[in-house]
Amino acid sequence: MKRQNKRSNFERALTIGTWLVILLVWILATRFENFSSTILPSPQQVWSAFIRIVREGYNQISLWQHLGDSFKRLFGSIFLAMITAIPLGLLSGFFAKFRAIIDSIVQFYRPIPPLAYYALLILWMGIEDGSKITLLFLAAFAPIYIACVAAVSSINRDYILSAKSLGASQKNIFLKIVLPAAMPDIFTGVRTASGFAYTTLVAAEMTAATSGIGWMVIDASRYLKSDVMFVGIILMGLTGIAMDGMFIYLERKLIFWKGKE
Repeated sequence: MKRQNKRSNFERALTIGTWLVILLVWILATRFENFSSTILPSPQQVWSAFIRIVREGYNQISLWQHLGDSFKRLFGSIFLAMITAIPLGLLSGFFAKFRAIIDSIVQFYRPIPPLAYYALLILWMGIEDGSKITLLFLAAFAPIYIACVAAVSSINRDYILSAKSLGASQKNIFLKIVLPAAMPDIFTGVRTASGFAYTTLVAAEMTAATSGIGWMVIDASRYLKSDVMFVGIILMGLTGIAMDGMFIYLERKLIFWKGKE
């Protein structure tokens, strides 16, 4: 236990040290090199821009509304993807006939970049949140569905056969064997899907939006406001880390049997 604690502390120190080095290189590059602030703003300029946006907002919209609009689209789409992809993926992995119906549709659209059909969604649904949430839903659906199918396929068949030999019904086998065994892979799929959805969200907001972090970055780029762009990019990274940490925390609390035989 002590050895594991020492190792985790050392790894944490390495992580902190890495970011301190990056910050130091950034400070030195802006102080001693002939970089224009338009190309590479200093950390002080980015911090001042962040404080200004927190106090005054950006383009008469508060920072919290930008964040709120982005996360409303993101979490709404992930929730819709979870409540549809998880049952469909589990059923497809458990029943071959069901998989024959659903799998080909998912495999057809999965390799297509989401922005390739975003123009169609805008034509059908307009530039409001409906088209963005649909786009993010499609981006998140496939990773969750595939993770569920793979999770069911990797379950030890001896468990299922043993349950059948003891008279367990298909429903009990599904709820008490298949679902608990698949949950760790399902959470991994949800984490992966949330990353895909976040990157797609930024691209969607850059294409057609009037608010959101992605829109803030692209709007600032039109006016060469590099400090605002850096604020938006850093916020995306930090919120992405926080979101992934939330999923890891939930996984540890809810899937406590992961890794245990």
